Amino acid sequence: MVLHTLRLATVPLTFTTSRLFLKPSPTLSFFSRHVQPRKPSFLLRAFSNSSAVQDTPLTQTSSDSSAARPPQWKAAIDFKWIRDNKEAVEINIENRNSNADLEAVLELYENMVTLQKEVEGIREERNNVAKKMKGKLEPSERERLVEEGKNLKESLVTLEENLVKLQDELQHVARSIPNMTHPDVPVGGEDSSAIRKEVGSPREFSFPIKDHLQLGKDLDLIDFDSAAEVSGSKFFYLKNEAVLLEMALLNWTLSEVMKKGFTPLTTPEIVRSSIVEKCGFQPRGDNTQVYSIDGTDQCLIGTAEIPVGGIHMDSILLESSLPLKYIAFSHCFRTEAGAAGAATKGLYRVHQFSKAEMFVLCRPEDSESFHNELIQIEEDLFTSLGLHFKTLDMATADLGAPAYRKFDVEAWMPGLGRFGEISSASNCTDYQSRRLGIRFRPSEPLQTGPKKGKANLPPTKFVHTLNATACAVPRMMVCLLENYQQEDGSVVIPEPLRPFMGGIEAIKPKLR
Repeated sequence: MVLHTLRLATVPLTFTTSRLFLKPSPTLSFFSRHVQPRKPSFLLRAFSNSSAVQDTPLTQTSSDSSAARPPQWKAAIDFKWIRDNKEAVEINIENRNSNADLEAVLELYENMVTLQKEVEGIREERNNVAKKMKGKLEPSERERLVEEGKNLKESLVTLEENLVKLQDELQHVARSIPNMTHPDVPVGGEDSSAIRKEVGSPREFSFPIKDHLQLGKDLDLIDFDSAAEVSGSKFFYLKNEAVLLEMALLNWTLSEVMKKGFTPLTTPEIVRSSIVEKCGFQPRGDNTQVYSIDGTDQCLIGTAEIPVGGIHMDSILLESSLPLKYIAFSHCFRTEAGAAGAATKGLYRVHQFSKAEMFVLCRPEDSESFHNELIQIEEDLFTSLGLHFKTLDMATADLGAPAYRKFDVEAWMPGLGRFGEISSASNCTDYQSRRLGIRFRPSEPLQTGPKKGKANLPPTKFVHTLNATACAVPRMMVCLLENYQQEDGSVVIPEPLRPFMGGIEAIKPKLR
C-alpha cells in the first residue's frame, strides 16, 4: 500500500514520524477522467474517456517539469468573441483586478489563425499533388511530383507540431481570463459591495457575552488543543451536543432544500486536479487553497461544487432534463494560506469542515432566475434560524474568476463583534461548462437538410452552472452558539433544529 503525501506550505504539523508533509503545490497536471455510466433517459455522451486511478510510487514532483507539460484538456474558449469585444474584456479584467494578459492572448490567437491558414494551404497543395499523380505522367514529371509531395509532407509535419504548441500556449495563457461580469455588479473592491437585503437586528444582551470559543470550552463542545496536537492548527474536535448540532444542521438543511426539488448527493472528496482547474480554482503558489496529494494527479476538495460540477463532464444533456438541481454533502479541505489574526480564530476559519452545497445546471436564459432562487433559499434558511444577516451584491474585485455575479450572506456574530460570511451564491454562466464540456441539445423541431428526407439535429449549447452554500457547519455553529447563549451559560437550540436533535431544547453546562 502506497502512502501519498499532501503538498502545502503553510500549516505546521506536530508529528515527527509520519510521512505526511506539506509543501507548495506546483502547477497541476491534467489527466482524463474515468467516465461513469450515465442514465440514458436524459443523457447522451459527447465522447468517452477512460483512465483508471492507480496508486503511484511516492515521488518528488518538480514544479518546473509540471509547468513545461502541455495542457491535456482544452477549454472551449470563444477567442473570436474575445477579439471582437476586446475593449469590454479589457475593462472587465481591470475591474476585477485580474492579472490576465489579454494582449498576449490576442497575439497568440492571431498567430494561431495565421498558422492554421498556412497548414490548410499546404494540405490543399498536397491534395492537388495527389490528384495529379492519378493521371498518366512522364517518369520525370512523376518523380518531380513525388519529391514535391515529400517536401510538402515534411513542411506540414513541422507546421502541425508548431500549431499544437501554439494552441497549448494559447490555452495556458487564456485560462487566466475571468468570466464577464453582470452589468449591475458594483465596480470596485469589497468595500464597494452593495447591500441587497438586511434581515433582523442584533440581539441585545443584559449580561456579559462570550464568544463561541469560551462557550465551546465551558459547555464541553469543542476541543481545539487536542486537535492541534493530532493534526495541527485550525483543526478541531466536536463533542457531546455539538456533534448532534452538526448532524441536525445538515439533516434539517437537506430536508428543507429537497422540498425545492433538489436531488441529494454525497460526493468524492478526492478529485483529479484537472477537475479543480476546470471549475476555475487555480492553485497560486504559496497561497494555494488546495491540498494536493503528492505523487498523483489528485487533490482534496475545498467545496462539493467541484465533484458535482464533474458529474456531467463531457456530456450532452437533453433540454427536457434541465434544470438539474443538486444538494450535496461533503467534507471540505482548505489550506487557508495567508489567514491569521483574531478575525479568523476558532471555528471561523478552519482546514476541514462539513458543508451542504447547492448546484444547478440550467439553460442560459434561466440562470439569472435560478440565481435569485438560490439566494432566496439561503435567506429563508437563515431567517428560519432567527439570524440577523445581510445579503451583499459583491463588487467586481471580490469575484472569483468563474463568477458572473455573486451574492454573499454575512451574519451577525456577537461574540466576535462583527458580521461574518456564512454563505455565497454564484452564477458562473458558461465559464465552467466550457471547461468541463457540459452541453445540452435544444428541444427544437428537426430541420430538414439539403438531402431529401435527411434531418439535422439542432446545434448543442453550453449549460449555465450556479452554486450556493446551504450550510457551512462551523460558521453556522459560531452564529448559533453566540446568538442563542443565555445568562446561565446555556445555549438554546432554535426550534427548527430540535426535532433533528432528539428534542433537545438547550445545551446546558455539565455538572462537575
